[in-house]
Amino acid sequence: MKKSCSLRGYYLCLINMFMLLLVVRSQLTTDFYNSSCPNLSKIVRREVQKALMNEMRMGASLLRLHFHDCFVNGCDGSILLDGGADVEKSAIPNLNSVRGYEVVDTIKSSVESACSGVVSCADIVAIAARDSVFLSGGPSWKVLLGRRDGTVSNGTLANSVLPSPFEPLDSIISKFSNVGLNLTDVVSLSGAHTIGRARCTFFSNRLSNFSGTGAPDTTLDTAMLSDLQSLCQNGDGNATAVLDRNSSDLFDNHYFKNLQSGKGLLSSDQILFSSDGANSTSKPLVESYIKDSGLFFGDFVNSMINMGNINPKTGSDGEIRKNCRVINS
Repeated sequence: MKKSCSLRGYYLCLINMFMLLLVVRSQLTTDFYNSSCPNLSKIVRREVQKALMNEMRMGASLLRLHFHDCFVNGCDGSILLDGGADVEKSAIPNLNSVRGYEVVDTIKSSVESACSGVVSCADIVAIAARDSVFLSGGPSWKVLLGRRDGTVSNGTLANSVLPSPFEPLDSIISKFSNVGLNLTDVVSLSGAHTIGRARCTFFSNRLSNFSGTGAPDTTLDTAMLSDLQSLCQNGDGNATAVLDRNSSDLFDNHYFKNLQSGKGLLSSDQILFSSDGANSTSKPLVESYIKDSGLFFGDFVNSMINMGNINPKTGSDGEIRKNCRVINS
């Protein structure tokens, strides 16, 4: 002790060591639950498998749930909280749109039976998202863990910070940048739309009088336009179409191939390839992913890890919820 920490600096040395421990403890790690809940990964995988066997679309829903959680005050499970009109569930991008809450409830119940009060809802959502990708034919990765659950759900914030399918490319890039994500993250994470469905509400603006032009979106494939007009013609905003035409349930790079042929479903999909700003930003990445699915998978994994690191609550911040829908009493 005399060599590393003089008597005069003894307390300062202790403080420094304590702070170092806090920093290490606050970092997310892949082995966070190895001792406290060793079967966590098996439990989550089993329940996600059941959910996808019941409805393959649920994989996309669980992936989107993680995305919409992380963009609002970080990956803290706040999107899962029930409450009044201003919780994230009730925000415009999420209401009658985000799904998978019941699956998370089921996973949480199974996890609690194995190791009560140990695993956060935020970490369950992160693992479920990874498993959803893998079980849909996509890549796997080691999920960084150790998040704690938030105690505040902010629907007003969700309305302002979540990227919208109606926004121009520069606005979407800006919203990603605001949470520490870059252009590669924008394009690779958009590739999550290789699975799942979207409601007419989110793309019917492209089918007629697009942006006040009096005509449909000219970047939309004409045969696909006709199909979508028939689907949405009765004004039923809840009717759904597949996001990745001709490859709806397989996690692959086909989504990007569709953009090349004008078959992106959402405006926010197609602008990655066809907008004026895409040539100097997103289009080269789209073209790279068309040619190399391995590049897409690798970038997607890195971007999911980056997104999972958005402002996590660790250490003594937040809590480990007993019920993912309510804060602890």
